[in-house]
Amino acid sequence: MPGRGLCVTHRFKPLDAKVPRTATTEGVGMADITVFTARRVRTMEASMPTAEAVAVRDGRIIEVGTLENMAPWLDAYDHEIDDTFNDHVIMPGFIDPHLHPSMAAVLLPMEFTTVVEWDLPWSEIGAVGGRVELLDRLIELDAELEPDAPLFAWGHHPIWHGDVDRETLNSISTTRPVIVWHRGYHSLIVNDACYRWMDIDLDAARRHPQIDVDRGAFFETGLGVAYRHMNSFLLGTERFRAGLDRMRQVIHHGGQTTIGDAAMGMYGFEDEWEHLKAVMERPDTPFRIQLMPFDMGPLGNDESDEAMIERILAYPQRNTHRLRFSDHVKMFADGGFFAELLMLKAPGHLDGRHGEWMTPPERFERVARAFWNAGLKIHVHCTGDLGVELVLSTLEKLQWEHPRFNHRFTFEHFGISSAQQVARMAEVGALASVNAYYVYELSRAFADHTLGYERASQMSRLGSLERAGIRFAVHSDFTMAPAKPLNNAWVAANRLNESGEVMCANERASLDAAIKAITSNAAYVLGLEDEIGSLRWGKQADFTILEADPYDVGAEGLRDIPIWGTVFEGEKFPI
Repeated sequence: MPGRGLCVTHRFKPLDAKVPRTATTEGVGMADITVFTARRVRTMEASMPTAEAVAVRDGRIIEVGTLENMAPWLDAYDHEIDDTFNDHVIMPGFIDPHLHPSMAAVLLPMEFTTVVEWDLPWSEIGAVGGRVELLDRLIELDAELEPDAPLFAWGHHPIWHGDVDRETLNSISTTRPVIVWHRGYHSLIVNDACYRWMDIDLDAARRHPQIDVDRGAFFETGLGVAYRHMNSFLLGTERFRAGLDRMRQVIHHGGQTTIGDAAMGMYGFEDEWEHLKAVMERPDTPFRIQLMPFDMGPLGNDESDEAMIERILAYPQRNTHRLRFSDHVKMFADGGFFAELLMLKAPGHLDGRHGEWMTPPERFERVARAFWNAGLKIHVHCTGDLGVELVLSTLEKLQWEHPRFNHRFTFEHFGISSAQQVARMAEVGALASVNAYYVYELSRAFADHTLGYERASQMSRLGSLERAGIRFAVHSDFTMAPAKPLNNAWVAANRLNESGEVMCANERASLDAAIKAITSNAAYVLGLEDEIGSLRWGKQADFTILEADPYDVGAEGLRDIPIWGTVFEGEKFPI
């Protein structure tokens, strides 16, 4: 509940004889000022990097500084001094510019079977470390579930668990639908009972280039086919809203006050919108969601490019207090990174496999041009260096055809790239929102099995971006990474993998850049730098309250800093 926690407040009234009320303030019902004092305030503003207090009214900051310097405000208006945070550090509210509340709502009710542990607000989940462990866990779950319940397990990865196919899952059950969802989300495997449960036309499925009926595999755009046959279950009101409520807990426990939903409408726009309003638009939700519609072009043959743009530009008319559309839109280039479906330039994948396009290159350019010419701010999922090349060459072409300033074109995830591509990104004013966590969980495994050491060690390069002057954020893409901004900043600044190796030290972000990547630069990527991301007058009173100062702790200690909670629009929300 908001407002919990020990605090001492001191209320004061203005000395009217000293500062008389004027006609412009008399009778307008000006709200009291609350001044939050702290051991230190980290503003992320170069003009005043640190302060001692933040004065707030009506959910916005009116001044940052010291009590002495705030005297003109405090002499003029009723105010209270709230010293709850006298032993804490006030930071700008953390921002994760790229995750997926609806994807999390689908996955969080499932059984987790990943090779890494999860520390979630309601439980700690152990790792499932190998093939035998995975199959044993599936057998256990089959025995525990009600007879008519489908078995959904999320977290399989072939590098650790070996290949799983339709026959493997038939050995678990011939009567229960068994669905094993890949750790990277972009693919799943089903058994024969699941085919019957889905009521899918297998002859039609065989004609889809990204469905392998014999293996029971649905991947990339084939996953969309699976959605259509599972959504009545996955988006069932009780199940989905329970998943969204768990997502609310995850976001708050990470200290976030703003998140970006980087593919709104993935499962069905109207269904998702109604669920989000019901669960997230509540007074006890201590964060806002910036919604980025997922759009890959006109909806069928009946919609023109012009109608598509008109539809997207109309979304902000739906805005509520916490759910907000803007002029940002999401596209996809190549396949999932965890799923090893990234598109690579030579020498390609270590085992000779071929990645996948989520959007065919010719369609990608056409849709990107429509968005660009309409003035939209484009964010593109791209994971391999060939995917980056498609996106970068398209941006270069569009900038030549129709030059734009401050276009905020953002490369999302940015798994494998070259330093030369970074230089070109700088020349055309691109931004990056990077999944730094790839380094922690995948760099060693991908070095050994997917890419070789050189490319794997340089995945999610940040040092090159910083040296080139490219603004970047880091994100979780939850559940691809824990929704813990301090953890993501820790990976960005240290580049330590799970076994403790430093992977390409020259691609580490500086401590300051890592902190900016979850505050001021994350706000910039979302186009919200005038509202959030730093602490100064006029901005939202969103704070993350820490037990220690990240700049004192240093890069090595970032992920271990305890979080007291947050202040969202001036209201305290302890964890």
